[in-house]
Amino acid sequence: MKTAQYWHLRDDGKIECDLCPRHCRLNDGKHGLCSIRRREGNQLISAAYGLACGLAVDPIEKKPLYHFLPGSKVFSFGTTGCNLTCGFCQNFSLSRSPEIEGTPIGPEEIAEAAIRHGCESVAFTYNEPIVFFEYAIDTAKACHARGLQTVAVTNGWIEPEPCAEFFSHMDAANVDLKAFTDRFYKKLCGASLQPVLDTLLHIRKATEVWLEGTTLLIPGWNDSPAELDAMTQWIVANLGPDVPWHFSAYRPTAQWNEAPPTPLESLLQAQSIAKANGIKTIHLGNMHLAT
Repeated sequence: MKTAQYWHLRDDGKIECDLCPRHCRLNDGKHGLCSIRRREGNQLISAAYGLACGLAVDPIEKKPLYHFLPGSKVFSFGTTGCNLTCGFCQNFSLSRSPEIEGTPIGPEEIAEAAIRHGCESVAFTYNEPIVFFEYAIDTAKACHARGLQTVAVTNGWIEPEPCAEFFSHMDAANVDLKAFTDRFYKKLCGASLQPVLDTLLHIRKATEVWLEGTTLLIPGWNDSPAELDAMTQWIVANLGPDVPWHFSAYRPTAQWNEAPPTPLESLLQAQSIAKANGIKTIHLGNMHLAT
């Protein structure tokens, strides 16, 4: 564990976490919704620091990043915990785990393992890297010192100041824009849309980070032509037509099955709308799950 950044002690004696828009307020011994940022005495601790889950060597395209170091291998890891509450999460066992688990491995060891396995980059993925902010940044520093690139696979729900610091250490990012309505974010994710849009804008306008975006299409929730039209118009107007976008198919899980699997027709419709609105590069993912 390590002392966390971005928090303050309130006048009422609670510690308030300032990392993400949730602003969890904690009494001694309590943790935030993410489960890994915990109060111990008058400090906030990053309790999952140095405990990695899902250590693996992946193709970079699996992140998904199709236009950043294409054909290369990426060393991937995450921790437990997330700052959103999406029941449809594909890594639910990690993101919503009540226990802090993982293999003890420090930032320098991760960088060395990546080199040993012939990887060109290291990805912070599987759960939400924003919640293991300190671990991700220290690992990014170790990677850059050894000539490795860094990748964040993220929901983008972070406050502006830590956002600027976090992405100053990243070389590429895939941001999950889950929907284009607050209704979706509030009801299914316990969050809000605007901070994600702000993160996308920051990455695109204020950094050199390579950016790709992903939207998981869930029938009846975020796949209407009107919403897809509004979303892709916003992307082109604010991020430009050159940001590659991935539309992926949803399938029911044991935790959340309130929609049927995404039909291929929905993916093709999203592709058509995005193309008509000017997005130049569109990828369809998980198509085998839609049949």
